[in-house]
Amino acid sequence: MKKPSIKSKKRLLILMLVCEAALLFLTFRVFYIQAFESERLQSLAYEQQTRDRLITPDRGVIYDRNMKALATTETVYSISVIRAQIKDAETVARILSEMLELDYDKVLEKCRKRVALERVKMKVDKKIADEIRALGMDGVIVDEDIKRIYPYSTLASQIIGFVGRDNQGIIGLEAKYDSVLAGSHGKILTETDASGINVDNGDILRIPPETGNSLVTSIDVIIQQYAEQTISKIVEAKNAERGLIIVMNPQNGEIYAIANEPGFDLNDPFTICDEKLAALWETFDSAKQMEYLNAMWRNFAINDTYEPGSTFKIVTSSAGLQEGVINEASTFNCAGGLTVGGRYIRCWLSPRSHGTLNFIEGVQKSCNPVFMITAERLGAEKFYEYLLKFGFDKKTGVDLPGEAVGIMHKLENIGSVELATMGFGQSFQITPLQLMTAVSAAINGGYLITPRVGSKIIDKDGNIVENLVLEKGESVIDEKTSELMREILESVVEFGTGNRTYIPGYRIGGKTATSEKLPRGGGKYISSFLTIAPAEEPVLAVLVLVDEPEGAHYGGQVAGPAMKELLENVLPYMGIEPIYSEEELKMNGVGQVGVPDFSGLDSKTVKKMAEVLKISVEFRGEEGEDVVVSQFPAAGELVNQGAVVILNLN
Repeated sequence: MKKPSIKSKKRLLILMLVCEAALLFLTFRVFYIQAFESERLQSLAYEQQTRDRLITPDRGVIYDRNMKALATTETVYSISVIRAQIKDAETVARILSEMLELDYDKVLEKCRKRVALERVKMKVDKKIADEIRALGMDGVIVDEDIKRIYPYSTLASQIIGFVGRDNQGIIGLEAKYDSVLAGSHGKILTETDASGINVDNGDILRIPPETGNSLVTSIDVIIQQYAEQTISKIVEAKNAERGLIIVMNPQNGEIYAIANEPGFDLNDPFTICDEKLAALWETFDSAKQMEYLNAMWRNFAINDTYEPGSTFKIVTSSAGLQEGVINEASTFNCAGGLTVGGRYIRCWLSPRSHGTLNFIEGVQKSCNPVFMITAERLGAEKFYEYLLKFGFDKKTGVDLPGEAVGIMHKLENIGSVELATMGFGQSFQITPLQLMTAVSAAINGGYLITPRVGSKIIDKDGNIVENLVLEKGESVIDEKTSELMREILESVVEFGTGNRTYIPGYRIGGKTATSEKLPRGGGKYISSFLTIAPAEEPVLAVLVLVDEPEGAHYGGQVAGPAMKELLENVLPYMGIEPIYSEEELKMNGVGQVGVPDFSGLDSKTVKKMAEVLKISVEFRGEEGEDVVVSQFPAAGELVNQGAVVILNLN
């Protein structure tokens, strides 16, 4: 036998080495896969052999302070298709398009789309979903979904906000507390073959969703309704551009109501509420439509800034009194205006004048020169220091998204003219809520508060997860100055420009404002009125603001009556009882009377009794021989003179 040549031996050796190297590589590769890649590959195999569908969790409820639901969740259904399982796409598309009221071509396109699962329609009512499920069409999936419901429709729309199609919060509390309310998705896992078709008797694993936590707010539905009714009436009566009412507790920052007019329907937030715009809606492109929708969703209280005008004089007064540059007896002379830095700045009363007056009278009459002089005595640096103390350089920290911040001069740019105009609330801009926060500090003892809507977070069983109440902030002025400010503001309502808000039996403080909008001379104004009640120990701070009223535009004339109407409803509702002076008890319609028992009496007799008692009666039923069978309020209850007693006749 011929021996192999050296060349052949070399070839054989090389082949053996290559085989050994390949064997070593394969051994190493198997080891690497087992040690480092097994979990990943197992997961990929699991995904290839299963199909998962998400289960939408119930979103947490948003409550008012009395546990009335402002936003809830309702179970609906979503309809989806799986292309690999559909046997007759045309038939499926025809049936679904008819039952779901969709375009046939678009549904057919979804049925033929090369994806694992395609949504056809979400938020489908249970009745229709059950009918589709009963048809048993291959490749058609009916899954549970949720729909957000707002029981009060338009109430507090800019505060509550709404969710999108994916149930994610878009504006308001829905957006701010989205991570709290959202919950966690569940899954339905189904075993499939390589073609994506369900395996008969395949195991199905259902991972249930986790319900979101709920939010309890400081909003009071009743106060919110009163506020919305009031601002709606005044905006309509004055044909104004828009209006705003904020009701909050100046002691702790709890917001009871923020009423924007116009509002919108939370259950249909993408439908414009302006009739003129609605008529032209289809003529706008998508960008313009979204611009108008964003404007409708804006919360004037925090999203926009304005020149506060005379309501800001509360801040100037607090700073001047605290620094001692003025006191109650300080005297001033108003000649109809004041020349500052070579520029003549008029008082609102010009060409008339207020003449000689003390500081309290200056606040009562809202005399501009008084506050120009006060600001001058403070000086630009000290005045600016108080602007920062009262928080006008930063956001209030309210738990609502999109808050704006004030637009102020830089200290180095504040000359004598700027200082004078800032003293009475012009030449800078703030948000309405910034003003409310600053005024709260001026009258609550002198400390800053952080306005809040959220009160606490609770789980589905009602257990408290987190309390959201914040501590008091820094001190801005001392208690003595704050007490004096309460007294001065009370005198404005009793003797000054705020007299239209006077309510017998209640001590109310306040300040009016009439802000001329830019550009000056355009004839457009913002009329506002800010009040505190009761003045001796305020538990309410209220701002009524009317943007661009037609006709009379002074704050006392426009916002004053609206403020009075609101307080006449809110103060009794909050259990704040009137305390009448002897003079007030002599006034017509003032005081309380006990409701008599009208049962068994005829309408003629009842009318005579009501006239003597100075109350009104309203009959339900035909007047005549019939007698009273029931009444509201009940016999013995105390009501204000002029109150209406409802009587049912039989």
